[in-house]
Amino acid sequence: MTNTSTSSLSTQTPDFPKEDFATLLDHSLSGKKSFEGSVVKGLIVGIHNDIAIIDVGLKSEGRVPLKEFTGHGRTAELRVGDTVDVYVERMEDKNGEALLSVEKARREAVWGELDKSYQDGILVNGVIFGKVKGGFAVDLDGAVAFLPGSQVDIRPIRDITPLMNIVQPFKLLKMDKARSNIVVSRRSVLEETRAEARTELVSNLSEGQILTGTVKNITDYGAFIDLGGVDALLHVTDIAWGRINHPSDVLKIGESIEVQVIRFNRENQRISVGRKQLEQDPWKGVEERYQVGSRRRGTVTNVTDYGAFVELEPAVEGLIYVTEMSWTKKNIHPGKILSTSQEVEVQVLDVDINKRRISLGLKQCQNNPWQNFKDNHPVGSILEGEIKNITEFGLFVGVSDDLDGMVHLTDLSWSQPGEEALSDYKKGQVIKVKVLDIDAEKERISLGVKQLETDTFTSGLSNIKKGDVLTGTICAVMDKGIEVELEGGIIGVIRKADLSRDRDWQRPDRFAVGEKVDAKVASIDRVSRKVILSIKAREIDEEKEVLSEFGSSDSGASLGDILGAAINKAKAKAKAKPNKESEKAEPAAEKEKAPAAKKEKAAAKKASSEEK
Repeated sequence: MTNTSTSSLSTQTPDFPKEDFATLLDHSLSGKKSFEGSVVKGLIVGIHNDIAIIDVGLKSEGRVPLKEFTGHGRTAELRVGDTVDVYVERMEDKNGEALLSVEKARREAVWGELDKSYQDGILVNGVIFGKVKGGFAVDLDGAVAFLPGSQVDIRPIRDITPLMNIVQPFKLLKMDKARSNIVVSRRSVLEETRAEARTELVSNLSEGQILTGTVKNITDYGAFIDLGGVDALLHVTDIAWGRINHPSDVLKIGESIEVQVIRFNRENQRISVGRKQLEQDPWKGVEERYQVGSRRRGTVTNVTDYGAFVELEPAVEGLIYVTEMSWTKKNIHPGKILSTSQEVEVQVLDVDINKRRISLGLKQCQNNPWQNFKDNHPVGSILEGEIKNITEFGLFVGVSDDLDGMVHLTDLSWSQPGEEALSDYKKGQVIKVKVLDIDAEKERISLGVKQLETDTFTSGLSNIKKGDVLTGTICAVMDKGIEVELEGGIIGVIRKADLSRDRDWQRPDRFAVGEKVDAKVASIDRVSRKVILSIKAREIDEEKEVLSEFGSSDSGASLGDILGAAINKAKAKAKAKPNKESEKAEPAAEKEKAPAAKKEKAAAKKASSEEK
């Protein structure tokens, strides 16, 4: 039977020694009972469009698509008369043609070779051509194998595109012909190659050595560089001297770069490399270029919660700490003062070459409002201001558009306690204040209100000294003593124990408000602004005076006799004076009578107590 397709192409079929092909076919099929399921030699008798017509010596030829002759990483140039291996699936299909497959024939041939490679542990070449669930499909010269995702590389790879459609070696991990299942690994090949390359490279590796590598992977903290089978870490801080936001900004996967070995641990074989070390260090000579106190211009590169970074020159940055940004704006985010890419003038405050830090100041390039206030309002100046805030320890008063001064509660009033005087003020109230102190370095202005008035206590003390006997009016009677008002409104305090020399008379209730008393100044308490008085001390002094002048009770004379003698002596002196001086003598006698009377009264009290 002659196939119509064969006859139609007879004009294209060259002369071919059919007896030789028959001999070849007989030899190929010798010992076989059936063509089906076997690989035989076939003769290409025609090529039409995308179909190759192959004669295998059966009743009819078979048709094989041309795409079966090609594959991933393979090309084929077919000509009429070429002999090829084909797999006979069926001797005759429904159309009466032989059902042939070049792909299955190749697969059958490959399976044998793969099995031998699997048994011997030999690597095979393949092409990754597609992605499947859990991994990728690999063409092993006709046999399709499975490449698990974990076996693609030593480290996880985000993008496998560069590895697809190229011929590369694989290791056979598993083969099951019955299920047509082949599992391969690229990772095993890399690990073996890596181990060999690492051994060779590590044996000759030393710190400071310059090598050429390929960027293999990029992470947030740096990049892994392939040094020819050995991976090294290029940390983000060693990529460039200047600031970079992410390694991907300056590096690309697959890029070839030069690096220098900066650290090498032979025990765990970890290698750290640097790229910036190949360039000149921009921090060299920074101390000479940026002297403390000098002013420079720079560009803001980054703004953080604690300050702003300013680039002074390529790869040299300084930090303006938040406290050095403004004289008056405190507790404010730096982003409200500066912005990225803004050009600013700064002053160098400190340079630490070891830590590679330059501290900068922004406010130092502006007028210091604290110093300006000190120059325009010296200590003692009087001005008006609005109360901005009231706290438990005083008032904050605005003294300019940007500055506030503080009035401590102890500087509010001479006469009132601080807490009591503080209640008389309200926020927003405009008051007069006096400048007490200005500390421009600590940025403090001390103000006072009471200093606007004269201190009656201090002025009244000019005529009072310790030991004086003063007369005052009782203004308060308390359990612990009495208070008396002295001349000039000064308050004196007489404690209970100082009310009398006699303990029985040390009772505050025997005194009444409005009564006048004489007392001796014991001390002056400038903190409480009170004079400490003592009646007891006055009585003791008077008794000593009388005894020293008129005798002692130890001589046998009574205290009454001594007082009587003192009074009589005073009268005798008054009568003995000439008449011309009588007018002058009378006032003097009256003055002498007064202390004598006091002495008499004191002696009488003592005699009464002795009798008791």
